[in-house]
Amino acid sequence: MPTFDADGITLEKVRDYVWEIPQEGGMNAPARVLASEALLEEIQQDKTLQQLKHSAHLPGVRKHAICMPDGHQGYGFPVGGVAGIDAEDGCISPGAIGYDINCGVRMMRTNLTYSDLQGREEELVENLFSNIPSGLGGGGVVETGMDGIEAILERGVDWALEEGWAVEDDLAHCEDEGVRHEADAEKVSKKAKDRGSNQVGSLGSGNHFLEVQRVTDVFREDVGEAFGLEEDQIVVLIHCGSRGLGHQVCTDYLRDIEQAHQGMLNQLPDKELAAAPAGSQLAEDYYEAMCAAINFAWVNRQLIMHRTRQVFERVFDRDWQDMEMDLLYDVAHNIGKKEVHTVEGGEERELFVHRKGATRAFPAGRPEVPAAYQDVGQPIIIPGSMGAGSYVLRGGEQSLAETFGSTAHGAGRLMSRTQAKNEFWGEDVRDDLREQNEIYVKAQSGSTIAEEAPGVYKDVDEVVRVSDALGIGDKVARTYPVCNIKG
Repeated sequence: MPTFDADGITLEKVRDYVWEIPQEGGMNAPARVLASEALLEEIQQDKTLQQLKHSAHLPGVRKHAICMPDGHQGYGFPVGGVAGIDAEDGCISPGAIGYDINCGVRMMRTNLTYSDLQGREEELVENLFSNIPSGLGGGGVVETGMDGIEAILERGVDWALEEGWAVEDDLAHCEDEGVRHEADAEKVSKKAKDRGSNQVGSLGSGNHFLEVQRVTDVFREDVGEAFGLEEDQIVVLIHCGSRGLGHQVCTDYLRDIEQAHQGMLNQLPDKELAAAPAGSQLAEDYYEAMCAAINFAWVNRQLIMHRTRQVFERVFDRDWQDMEMDLLYDVAHNIGKKEVHTVEGGEERELFVHRKGATRAFPAGRPEVPAAYQDVGQPIIIPGSMGAGSYVLRGGEQSLAETFGSTAHGAGRLMSRTQAKNEFWGEDVRDDLREQNEIYVKAQSGSTIAEEAPGVYKDVDEVVRVSDALGIGDKVARTYPVCNIKG
């Protein structure tokens, strides 16, 4: 059997693009990496494989812990990691979901073509940057009191609909229709609510962005038609999460879980994997607080989309409805969800599916897929770097068997932010993108652009190629940046 040796960890090749770390010691299941050898060479450069192996020690892990093709080192649990953990006799781990709860992406279609934008890129990017809050700290589209925040936390995008920030069609094209009903605002600390009160409708900083893109390729015409995508069409991609509120929820519960469940923590190889046993009060409280943060993030992206529609109306002097600026889909990629999956022996079990830097990828027919996409499969949105483009996929037929219905979430980082700032100069990156690629970028600082330079990321084309080859996420369309704003 072919093997791959990575700094003391030996992976066995199961088949093309599937590598397994055998179960040993305290592991409760094997661990698998889904990658080409080229991607595996990059994945082994940091602690991703060690973290993946550690994640298989979590109680109740079923089948195998998984790392996606875009995997890289994270906090305890690798980014690009997926674990299906038994909801009855397993656990839930905040670190395996992430600090930016429901960091995710939404794509909005338009009936504009690239030629409609040419010559107006600078006007558009300046207007978007001026009207969509970004960067560290406060400032959002709307500022709300405690009653408003609690309504957002419990009602999600339904709150935005009632307040005039959404239309019914937006809810129908959002994962879970934009609300996790298990959410309980009382399980979210006042500190977290305070952090969120002036950040509703803001991009934040880091790798979050809003990008105007053009569709360059449609690979599956029938699915592209179902998604409303065609070549040369303009679309808008929004990538952000739950801001300071979600970060505080994760921080609060990690601290509480470390203190209350020291016994479980002592059995794990990394304290950053701290977990609450299924059925415990803290597991229930965290799940309900996490669902509330998920709702906050969906409202956050909804308000950004609403403001984007208004900007396009001013720049192009047309109603957003006339430009058919409709939501294609919104999907999370830092999330924990109770889902029913087939596990070892063909048994169906309810699991806490932890997806950290991984996207749900359900195929056609799965009841959670929106009605509009039931016949073709759930849309998957995979952003690439500023200079490489992004992809729209659909849930693949093999995703449920291979990955608990999951695939990659982006290109995946190759270098840390510190290293990126040492190697790239933001203004040079911005100027090169404009002069060589006709991509217009506007950010709060040059360092933000340097941190997100195209050379910082893996090859998104290769990540998507592996996903498509494995049948977990099928290529539908490719997009390329026109304008990009960042914090």
